[in-house]
Amino acid sequence: MSIFPTNSGVNRRQFLAASAATAMATSMAHGMPHSAPLKGQAEHVISIWLGGGMGQIDTFDPKRKGDPKAKKPGGYYNPIPTAVSDVEVCEHLSKLAPLMDRVTAVRTVNHAVIDEHAAATNWMHIGRPVSGTVVYPSIGSIVAHERGAASDDVPAYVLIGYPNATRGPGFLGAQHSYLYLTETGRGPAGLSPPEGITDKRKLRRERFLSELRGMQPDAKQARIKDYEATIDLSLKLSGPEFMSSFELDRESADLRESYGGEFGQRCLLARRLCERGVRFIEVSHNLNFLNGAGWDVHNGGILEQHKLIQELDTAMSALIVDLEARKMLDKTLIVITTEFGRPPEFDSGGGRGHQGSAFTCVLAGGGLKHCGAYGVTDELSKKIVENPVSVPDFFATIHASLGIDYAKSLYDGDRPVPITDNGNPIAALFT
Repeated sequence: MSIFPTNSGVNRRQFLAASAATAMATSMAHGMPHSAPLKGQAEHVISIWLGGGMGQIDTFDPKRKGDPKAKKPGGYYNPIPTAVSDVEVCEHLSKLAPLMDRVTAVRTVNHAVIDEHAAATNWMHIGRPVSGTVVYPSIGSIVAHERGAASDDVPAYVLIGYPNATRGPGFLGAQHSYLYLTETGRGPAGLSPPEGITDKRKLRRERFLSELRGMQPDAKQARIKDYEATIDLSLKLSGPEFMSSFELDRESADLRESYGGEFGQRCLLARRLCERGVRFIEVSHNLNFLNGAGWDVHNGGILEQHKLIQELDTAMSALIVDLEARKMLDKTLIVITTEFGRPPEFDSGGGRGHQGSAFTCVLAGGGLKHCGAYGVTDELSKKIVENPVSVPDFFATIHASLGIDYAKSLYDGDRPVPITDNGNPIAALFT
């Protein structure tokens, strides 16, 4: 039986939405009320994922030097100054250091998820705990849902890396999922026609498919509609306009070299996809485990961690300079995320464990008011001292930069789901 009187004019969906809005209105956005929502000017996101757990103390939040042999907690590398007064980074970020006035290292990101890779990776993509009744969408899918592609000829969301449910659309549906690829040189598998399929033969097949679909009744089931939408999108994306995005040899040799190796080429491709109109691109770093362990530097994996940092430094700095030269930096938000950070203590093998209570994620460009670093941790980057930033807060900052209403609710059927789990943007980054 309904709890609403028949003459009330309010149904269950409206009541739940109003309740969610009321709850949201009581929160504060790092000093800004939701009655004056923050709104940025970014049009695209390039999100760099550092799977394994980037150690903040060894990169963007350096502290006093430690000694793994003596089991003295502290940093592994020396700090260096940057373009921003009183903001330092590790010595292997020497190319980014002079560009830190276009960057904000958010040093006080935190979550209470168990320090286990799969659970923390899921949290850093959907921004909330796993539910037994709701399959939540990833931030990439939410951006795709809210903003769509900037062109009719490209997908809204591209993943350069390995696919999994963590990056998926959840209850938003397959039309807001990603297109993925693992190689930068030839585009997504399945979009290029097999050898021997000429343009004439391809057109004949498409006409035949159209005739077959015309003989069928209109699809009413959501899954069938999603399937047909996927077919339509794949036909559109297999055309020369989108596929030319993957022809990196059209770029100058000097530019390609400035980006560095395979990871850098993924970042260059991400820039090209932004130019075509893709709204959200996630770029996975270190698919080939450059140092043998990736960012998960337990034991001896830390010995060559500097190679990862240097590769990130080269690609990230080239991307910032390239976007700025093309007058795209203010319209493109670059994000660096990871599932957790690393404690200052060294393990028995000289490496580091996991730390979700305080770690660093990075924002650059996107028209934000950058300050080099936001938030303060203690003398060993172990505890937060000032301006904690939850994962929902960090996500709300991304949404606000894109002009997405971070206080709204999405709907899983009739159930309202807050878009950021009540996150509030970092107001200091908005003018």
